[in-house]
This record gives sequence, C-alpha cells and structure tokens, in this order.
Amino acid sequence: MKTIVKIISMMLAVLMIAGLAACKPGETKKTDKELADEVAALIDAIYVQTRTDKTDEQCAAAKAAWDKLTDAQKELVEGEEADPDYFGRDTGDAKLDDPRNADGIGEKELLVVSFGTSFNESRAKDIKGIEDALQAAFPDWSVRRAFTAQIIINHVQARDGEKIDNMEQALERAVKNGVKILVIQPTHLMHGAEYDELKEAADKYADKFEKIVIAEPLLGEVGADASVVNADKEAVAKAVVAAAVADAGFASVDAAAEAGVAFVLMGHGTSHTAKVTYSQMQAQMEALGYKNVFIGTVEGEPEETSCENVIEAVAAAGYKNVVLRPLMVVAGDHANNDMADPEDPESWLSMFTASKKFDKIDVQIAGLGRLSDVQALYVAHAKAVIDSIAD
Repeated sequence: MKTIVKIISMMLAVLMIAGLAACKPGETKKTDKELADEVAALIDAIYVQTRTDKTDEQCAAAKAAWDKLTDAQKELVEGEEADPDYFGRDTGDAKLDDPRNADGIGEKELLVVSFGTSFNESRAKDIKGIEDALQAAFPDWSVRRAFTAQIIINHVQARDGEKIDNMEQALERAVKNGVKILVIQPTHLMHGAEYDELKEAADKYADKFEKIVIAEPLLGEVGADASVVNADKEAVAKAVVAAAVADAGFASVDAAAEAGVAFVLMGHGTSHTAKVTYSQMQAQMEALGYKNVFIGTVEGEPEETSCENVIEAVAAAGYKNVVLRPLMVVAGDHANNDMADPEDPESWLSMFTASKKFDKIDVQIAGLGRLSDVQALYVAHAKAVIDSIAD
C-alpha cells in the first residue's frame, strides 16, 4: 500500500512541476477561454477589407495560434467575426485551385475579377472553371485572377496558404510585367456596386497601359424596367434551369411542374439601382414558360424577392415540393449558409420548412460558374472586347 501511495505522490509532483514549467515566473496559466479569445482577436484583425503591410504577418499569426489550440479550445473561439468554422470548416481541397498570380505575363493579359469565396471546392469549380474556359479560348493571352473581397483573400491565405491578388495587386503586377493590353473580365452577375468599384479601380490605371477595356458582366446591360430582358439573361435562365431540372431528376421543367415541384433560385440582392435585374430575370423565366421557377434574394431587394414573399408566391401557385438553388456565380457562403444551413433558423431551408406549406424541400449547392453554357457566355463577352481592340 505504501508503495502505491509513493508512486501516486511522485506522479502528482511530476504533474505539478510540468504545470509550473509551462508558465513563466510570476505568470499564471491561461484558461482555455483566454487562449480561444486570443485567437478570436487575431481572426477579427484580418477580417477586414483593407490590406496593409502587416497583413501577411497577421494571417500567419492567426493560423499559428489556432494550430496550438486543443480541439476543445477551438470550439470556444468566438469574436466579432471569428468562430470555429473560420479555420475548422472543411470546404474542400485548396490544392485544386490556381491563384493565377504568376509573373511572366507578356503583353496581353486577361484579368478575371471576382468577388471571391473562401469555399475551396466552389472556388475551384466556379471561379477557376470560368478562368480555365477563358484560357482555353484565348491561348495567346495570359489569364490572371483578382478578388475584390480582401476579407476572403485573407481567409484563404491564413487557412490554406494560398495567396490571391486583390485588384490593386493584380494591376500593379500587370504594370511591372510590361502588359500593354489589359482586358478585364468581371465574373459579377450584373452592373451593380461591385462592378462600379471595379471600374473605379481600373480607371486609376488607365494611363499605365496602351489599352485597358472592361468586358460585360454575366447578365449584360441592366435595362430600364422589370420587363427588359436580353440574350444574356435568356442564356443564363436556360442554363441554370436546365441544370436544376437535371439535378432534380426530371426530363424537363414541365415534367417537374406536373410533379408539383418549384425551383427557387436565390440571388444576393442589392440596394443598387441594378436590383431591377432580379425582376428582369423573373420576367425572363416567365417569357420562357418556366411557370414553376421563382427568383429570390438574400437581401430581399427588390422587395418581391424576399424569402417571405417567395414562400407565399410558391405556395399560392400550388407547388408542394421545392428545390432551392443559388442564382450566384459562386456557391459559397450565401449558398451554404444563408440558403442551405438546416441549423440556422434564418436560412431559406429553415424558413421554407418552418412555413409548413410544403411537403419537401431540397437544396442544390452549385454555382453558375461551373455550367459550361455560362462559361461560354463569359468567353463571348471577352471575345467581344478583344475583337473590338483588334478592329
């Protein structure tokens, strides 16, 4: 018995010494919450839209501190923007992506500008899918990438070590590489606020190149009112509905309607005057005879596209089964969280379910950027400005 007591005493002494060694003289050991809060503060520090000369260092520090936490401590990370998912969520393999930030550009560059996403799989399929299609279509041009969301750039860099240029970095890279003709192809959906900001950034570099031209966003010109549609909107409407119908297992949109299935396409929404584009897309669906396709937006702008109004519209039309799918170039945060998160009571999936107006609600998480017909439309837009330069 004495031997057992002696062994236990020795073990306790060893543990006490180890605990003291972990602390510096005069310093008390930090609690799990304190360590988690430190990481949260580091994450919040890089959750910003402005890049500084300290950004690279801050990204590395946040990841290093996160890696030191235990699994239990990681679950305690919570800040103004920080949460365990910032580093912990599995969004796919970042190695499948290509940041397209290489030098050696040459005299002709095709700069593909996107808002960006931290969802690795979506970035590779949607954004890289568009970039790959453009590079294949224009082998004599160097395709490069820029994201406009520094918050996303920092997230990807900190978590995955992948460095993506922001707009200013990409333009500076083009200047330093001696690019003479710069064609900018935005992957934005419309002529909205992000497109306006892109144009302002490009205008500052107008005298740095012989030619700098911006191609059309995906849906082309906005138009004066909700009834105005165009060939771009028609092409996108046909592409996304065909994909949604096929993914749902139907031979046609009419067959889905006969089965009582409605497709709800969720866009972002905007307070910009370009918000009429969403109403135009609804008009386009109706013009194509897609009576069971409804357009909604996360922001609820325009008003008729709010989740509550779309729920009422779908129910009033008599559909009992719903398929939710993003009307977004990239199936990123909005698609995975605002649309499809079953744990979030404010997600569209949860709100459609809570309405108790439908028998079944399915989700399809797929961005427009991975659709070949949409990629072809971006190629056509880029070709239009490239041909205009040649003329």
